[in-house]
This record gives sequence, structure tokens and C-alpha cells, in this order.
Amino acid sequence: MPKTTNFAPETCTLCPRQCRADRAAGRVGFCGAGGALKAARAALHFWEEPCISGTRGSGTVFFSGCTLKCCFCQNYPISAEGLGKEISVGHLAEIFLDLQAQGAHNINLVTPGQWQPWIIAALDLARAQGLHLPIVCNTGGYETLESIERWRGYIDIWLADLKYVSPALSAELSAAPDYFAVARPGIEAMMAQAGHPVFDADGILQKGVILRHLALPGHVDDSFAVLDQMAAWNRADPGCFLPSVMSQYTPFYKAADHGIGRRITTYEYRRVVNYAMDLGLSDGYMQQKSSAKEEYTPSFDLTGV
Repeated sequence: MPKTTNFAPETCTLCPRQCRADRAAGRVGFCGAGGALKAARAALHFWEEPCISGTRGSGTVFFSGCTLKCCFCQNYPISAEGLGKEISVGHLAEIFLDLQAQGAHNINLVTPGQWQPWIIAALDLARAQGLHLPIVCNTGGYETLESIERWRGYIDIWLADLKYVSPALSAELSAAPDYFAVARPGIEAMMAQAGHPVFDADGILQKGVILRHLALPGHVDDSFAVLDQMAAWNRADPGCFLPSVMSQYTPFYKAADHGIGRRITTYEYRRVVNYAMDLGLSDGYMQQKSSAKEEYTPSFDLTGV
């Protein structure tokens, strides 16, 4: 496939880093993305929340690069090490249509923000050829308000993380001291844009926000602070999102160098779940402790791209 460079910004401000890289000239931004669209996997994915994966799977495309630098990232070969294949916008549109033909319940874009202009163009092409599935933005929650607004009319479902409240913790683990300051208004914009969750007759989400929190070992207090924020949103507008409290943390990548080189204990996760329940965050998803398994991490072997 030919390289695509005509969508690349000359001074990139697509993410909160505002690194202003000249990606049109092939320069690589903070996120690791340059001037040619890159993806690492496109396939049916069965390990999202049940209302996303359903029985037929979520049509998931994993994009290369990431605006966060999470030391524990399970997708680090693509988020931090540049693994991926250069593809054209036309080919991405074909991938979307192929996933739909395979029976996917939705198209799930994983860390798409650094490729937003390319993906919007591909969605336009695919829609013109019959793409009709809901589109999921699977994001770490670190998005500018401008980027969220540009997705209007393209994203139906926001599958967003709220990772931290503490600036010190987000600086240590994701190199983003401003994470919560950026994520809080961003998530509010996502909820305002998508509206309350809407399901089809089979219980598959068609629009809305799922707000994820991954409980980390040794940082239960920050999980409590995250849940406090989630509960405040829910009190202000009951049912405005679906909470998803996750136990699947596994010490990948450089986690041990940052003091989180172990899995979360059952006691720690129970404390987080009980706190969520006490706050009324019960209409959503909780994971079994057995979810912390490496086999739930996809193989980035360039399947489907």
C-alpha cells in the first residue's frame, strides 16, 4: 500500500502534549507517530466489556503510537516501540468494511487520537461504501477538547480510561502530571457528546460512555479518588456512563522500575470494588481477579492489516 502523508499536520497539536512536530515532513511526535498511518492489528476482539464484544466480537483496530507513556502498558510493542505496518486511508476503510462483513458488533479504534485526520477520512470512505456499525473510541482518557469535538458525528461510543487523580502518580507512571486536569473535562465532553447509554435488543451498546478504571497495586487510595470523581458525575446525572472497574493489571514493560512490579492482591481489589459499590457505582462491570492473565493481551503480529 502507498504511504499516506497528505493528512499529516505540519505542527501537530492533536493531543495535549502539543509537541508541534512537523509530521508532514516525516518528523515523529511525542506519541511516536510520524507522517504515515500505522496499525498493528485488525481483528474480532472478544475481551472487551460484554456490551461491546457481545457474541460476535468487536471489530478492533490497534493503532501504533500513544500520547501517554504508561510504564505498565500491556500494548507496549505498539504504543512505545513503534511496531506496526504503514497503511493507506483506503486500506483502512477496507479493513473497517471487512470487520463488518465478519459480523463485528462495532468498529473499535484503539488509541486513535494521533491518527485522527486519517481515520476520519477512512470512516467517510467506508460509510460511503456501506459501513453502518457504531464506532468506538478506545482511549486512555488523555484527549484535548478540540480533538473530542472533531470526533463529533464519527464516534458513537467512548470507551475511556480514568487512570489517576494524583498528579504525582500520573507523572511517575504515565509521564503526564496534567493527566487528571486534562481527563476530567475531556470525559465530561465525551458524556455530553454521546449522551446516556443506549443498547439494542441484544444488549449491545449503540451509543454512550463506558468509563474504565484499572486498579493498580499499592495505589488503592488513588483508586478511591478516581471513584469519588466517577460517583460525583453519577450523582449529578444518574446513569450518564457505565463504570468498569478492572482487576486485570499485569506488570508489563517497565512496571517494576516504577514500584508496581506485582499484580494487585485480592484484598486490594476487593477494597476498590467495595468502595465503588458503596458509592452507588453498581450499574456497570467488575472483573474477576482471574482476568489478570497475559493471554488476554492480543498478539501484535500485524493480523488483518
